[in-house]
Amino acid sequence: MTTRTPDATDLARVAVFAALIAVLGLPGGFSVFGGVPITAQTLGVMLAGAILGPWLGALSVTVLLVLVAVGLPLLAGGRGGFAVFLGPSAGYAIGWILGAIVIGLIVHAGNRRPVWWRTAIAMVAGGIVTIYALGIPVQSLVTRLPLAETALTSLVFVPGDLIKAAIATIVVTLLVRSYPRGFRRQWRAPATEPATVSA
Repeated sequence: MTTRTPDATDLARVAVFAALIAVLGLPGGFSVFGGVPITAQTLGVMLAGAILGPWLGALSVTVLLVLVAVGLPLLAGGRGGFAVFLGPSAGYAIGWILGAIVIGLIVHAGNRRPVWWRTAIAMVAGGIVTIYALGIPVQSLVTRLPLAETALTSLVFVPGDLIKAAIATIVVTLLVRSYPRGFRRQWRAPATEPATVSA
């Protein structure tokens, strides 16, 4: 995968997706276990990784989390401040960054045009598995509950996250078909088809 220096348009898109993730937290969330809220913000993380790519997607999440750390109430329920990163949901928030990277790498693997099945795999691998892999151990540490118990109880989040993964897959697939320029990248053409270029 080729890389290029981000330009002003890239930085504007990073800001837009950071704002999108924040807006998805406006409806708030509710906690069902261990102080970790169920919110729609992971959907924004999934879209950022898939549309912006791994590095700009991760940058958009990082921008949001930096703003949260300095006190802006941008997480679900109006949460903000550095204390957020000392609580039970800290691992999940940090996991958003790695999740966006994993999603972007899989969706655009080999610099190929995104297809629905690879996008779906990316959403589950990056948007669920990766985030849980960081979130559950931190949650266990903060709440002082056994890791196995924390992991088992955290399964309550899976149905909602699968719905978000499905929505993100549909959005990305439709965007590839209707507005490929939105991805701002040149995809490698299949052997039997001419190249598809998006400026």
